[in-house]
Amino acid sequence: MRVGIIGGGLTGLALAERLGSAGHQVCVYERDAQPGGLATWQDFGRFTWDRFYHVILPSDTSLLEFIRGLGLSDRMRWRATRTGYYVDRQFHSLSNGLDFVRFPLLGPWSKFRLVLTILYCSRISDWRRLEHLTVEEFLVRFSGRRTFEKFWRPLLLAKLGEHYRRVSAVFIWTYVKRLFSARDSAAQKEQLGYVSGGYRTVFQRLLDRIQETRGTVRMDAEVQTVRPNGAAGIEIRANGMTERFDKVIFTGPINVMRRVVDPELVRVPPQGDIEYLGVICMALITRKPVVPYYILNIADERVPFTGIIGMSSLVDTEETSGLFLTYLPKYVLSDDPMLQKPDEELKAEFLRGFDRMFPDFDEKDIESSRINRAFKVQPLHVLDYSSRVQAPGTRHQDFYVVNTAQFVSSTLNNNEVIRTVNAFLRQHGADFPAAA
Repeated sequence: MRVGIIGGGLTGLALAERLGSAGHQVCVYERDAQPGGLATWQDFGRFTWDRFYHVILPSDTSLLEFIRGLGLSDRMRWRATRTGYYVDRQFHSLSNGLDFVRFPLLGPWSKFRLVLTILYCSRISDWRRLEHLTVEEFLVRFSGRRTFEKFWRPLLLAKLGEHYRRVSAVFIWTYVKRLFSARDSAAQKEQLGYVSGGYRTVFQRLLDRIQETRGTVRMDAEVQTVRPNGAAGIEIRANGMTERFDKVIFTGPINVMRRVVDPELVRVPPQGDIEYLGVICMALITRKPVVPYYILNIADERVPFTGIIGMSSLVDTEETSGLFLTYLPKYVLSDDPMLQKPDEELKAEFLRGFDRMFPDFDEKDIESSRINRAFKVQPLHVLDYSSRVQAPGTRHQDFYVVNTAQFVSSTLNNNEVIRTVNAFLRQHGADFPAAA
């Protein structure tokens, strides 16, 4: 069976590898020059690493099983990391219980209520009842107004700006649920992981596996049309060439589907009222470490970035040629004018914020900096989001849709991507019987 897959991100290539292993002839169309989507890599000069920051948690069972299936378990690296909090130009560690007791922003009663809120969040299984509460209502109810104003609100402002007022409590639940699982109960330390070589290692293995099964991955392939080919089969036209497939799986965003897919194949729901978060992410390469934390939360609205991700507190510097890699992300709505600013203007703005936080950091220790951006990272989970977003309805037996638009109860992460791929293959596996 010939299977066409539109989109060469982790979803598309994971599907291609699995279907190719089952004996199908797959062809993947990717419009960019290299695969990976949000998980792709970048040449930083003296080393290559992920374009945006990624981390693997011990609870990412679907992703870890996927990595094992690719024969890359021996490339997994684990490390205990630290978490910090920046407020009033001071840095505070929040990496263990003693750090929390010493945290000066909150009194004993506020800390007690904060702990109860986090524990309660981590144990909620029915997320739908949170959709009717704003994140502020939920956090004030369980943590108290003072704790919300001193601890939660600065973090929400940094992550969402004033848009946090429209976001449901599902937003905070997804983050607490995922990050809480990173804490090793025996050592009481955060255990985080990565694949040696970054996600480039994973994608290279996927490309090799697809090639071994006589599959094809076409880069720089701009899909113009996807349309039915008679009673059965689908045609894909890309870069002026048309090919016919027995089945086609679409993994791209909805706005691309609306533009290229024939209405006879799919009913595309209106998405005008669904807002997306985009991200601007500056990668800073330095000759000495910036922070001792993997995550530094920033409670200062004057700093132009959301937080600081000290990747080199997790990743061994042997991976980065002895240099230190730090990400400075800023999340905004996908139509925010900030996403359109020139790289040099964004660099100057971010470096001013960096200087404000680290006035003693010698500029000579900055090797280089890069600006990367993505316009649609994940939907903004407003009130009753799951009832507002509609799944595309396929109208043809040979056309399928697998994308991230339906991540209504989780953050966008690679474990969720693989879990979705597994669910698709369980549901539709009978449509793709293994070849003899």
